[in-house]
Amino acid sequence: MSSTFTLPRIPIEQFTLANNLRVVLSEDHSVPVVSVAVYYDVGSRNERTGRTGFAHLFEHMMFQGSENVPKAAHFQYIFNSGGTMNGTTSTERTNYFETLPANQLPLALWLESDRMRSLKVTQENLNNQREAVKEEKRLNYDNRPYSNAFLRLSEMVYQNPANAHSTIGSMEDLDDATIEDIREFFRIYYAPNNAVLAIVGDFNPIEARALVEKYFASIPPQAPPPPVDVREPAEVAARHELYRDRFAQLPALMLGWKAPARRSSDSYALMLASDLLLEGESSRLYQRLVKGDESVVGIQGGVGERRGPSSLYVFAIPKPGHVKEQIRETIVGEIKRLASEGPTAEEMEKL
Repeated sequence: MSSTFTLPRIPIEQFTLANNLRVVLSEDHSVPVVSVAVYYDVGSRNERTGRTGFAHLFEHMMFQGSENVPKAAHFQYIFNSGGTMNGTTSTERTNYFETLPANQLPLALWLESDRMRSLKVTQENLNNQREAVKEEKRLNYDNRPYSNAFLRLSEMVYQNPANAHSTIGSMEDLDDATIEDIREFFRIYYAPNNAVLAIVGDFNPIEARALVEKYFASIPPQAPPPPVDVREPAEVAARHELYRDRFAQLPALMLGWKAPARRSSDSYALMLASDLLLEGESSRLYQRLVKGDESVVGIQGGVGERRGPSSLYVFAIPKPGHVKEQIRETIVGEIKRLASEGPTAEEMEKL
């Protein structure tokens, strides 16, 4: 029996400072906690050929100190105040966020504004963070089974280098980067007019707005960043490839397709279809291949959403003795069956 429910209304206030910093406020007084996040409109897609990895490098550089905050002190201020924090990089954006006791909102805004205004982009910081990124790549990609194969799959799906290259980037490109390259990247992309500041939690909106004005309004804007061309031809870059991974104990099968951009009409249907095919033990492909045929150890996948061309991927590890080609045919067959017959009434309830 189906039931409906209504999501609670989330209050949202938006305004823009004179320097074109966009600000989003959302009050929630359920607990005495506040979260602050700054999203910069820069990711790996903004990097040009020969200068990849800069967006992710800055995720590291942003904790190396600014005019009034010593190296690594950002962590200390947040943790000593009972908070948590992190930063992430994607193909499309880089974000930094803190969650703190509500009375520490001024601290979070001061820290974020100081590094937006005056990050220490020095040769010393570039050198040590470049090495930190290399170590991260060694740990998370070069010495981890299947990881580099996933990066290669993206290069096979996309033809446009803006879409195809990985967020971690090329270590050779990072080695070739000069301090002038890095400073120019910061100047262009880490400007208030290329950022969104979000404050959510237990705060007074009048006081929060005054604090935002106090800390961010005087940061000068920059010229808009150059536009990014993410257009893709219909064809993928490569149809098939054997990738040798010395850390993989079992062979794997990876499939990838180009998909519609996020928020396009087809993207919503594709995300629901992906859930039916791949999400959880009740999904079609899990039931067919893991439970039914017992031909794979496990299967997973999903939609990699982007503002431009997105992707759908499937990753399966066949059991020894089972033919990869047959497993591929089964996966493609289930996709075609869902496309032709649609979901069942039971699956619609699940969605």
